[in-house]
Amino acid sequence: MFERGKRGSHPRHDPGAPRRVQAGAAQGRLCAMTAQRPRFHVNPASGLLAAARQTPSPNQDARPAGAAPELIVIHCISLPPGEFGGPWIDRLFTNRLDPAAHPYFATIAGLKVSAHLLIRRDGALVQYVPFHRRAWHAGASSWRGREACNDFSIGVELEGADDGEYTTAQYRRLAVAIRALCRAYPTLSPGRLAGHSDIAPGRKTDPGPGFDRARLARWLAPRDYNRKRKGPK
Repeated sequence: MFERGKRGSHPRHDPGAPRRVQAGAAQGRLCAMTAQRPRFHVNPASGLLAAARQTPSPNQDARPAGAAPELIVIHCISLPPGEFGGPWIDRLFTNRLDPAAHPYFATIAGLKVSAHLLIRRDGALVQYVPFHRRAWHAGASSWRGREACNDFSIGVELEGADDGEYTTAQYRRLAVAIRALCRAYPTLSPGRLAGHSDIAPGRKTDPGPGFDRARLARWLAPRDYNRKRKGPK
């Protein structure tokens, strides 16, 4: 930043030094931000979302020969019902739920269920099953005349309740996850979404009336990134 004069008397100020310092600092901040930013990329070969915490569930198997993800099913879950946080969803999907930990758990501890992805209230992502494999989330179901939706769908759980609302962080993460899935699997598109209640009417009610489909659609809409504006609410 400073260089000594030819005769070694006094250091001479380098007028370009402040700019180089500022540029270096800006580059350092950019690298730090990039390192901290979650990587919303799905590897089609492994079926894993880079930004998600991986908690493998034993409740999965191979899809039928030739089957590919063609539908994204939105669910909701809270354990105990109406309560958020805690390890209980992880334990349910990994067959480690203690039936004595809560009265409700005794009624579901024997279930063998899973989902591909969970989105927590704060937007944190947990993946239980690779997307190219079959998770056990839909049960008896039908979509556009096709039975057994587990065969060709991806199940996404939102931490929430049928009679409650969902957070902005969840809508944002859900939209980003859907885009990542559509990039990884050409058989998917933002138009191939359904609630659990849509594929199992009368048997299931989630994600419930509090799930704002129009709000999700706004987050999924193409954006003009050349315009300076905030994301949709």
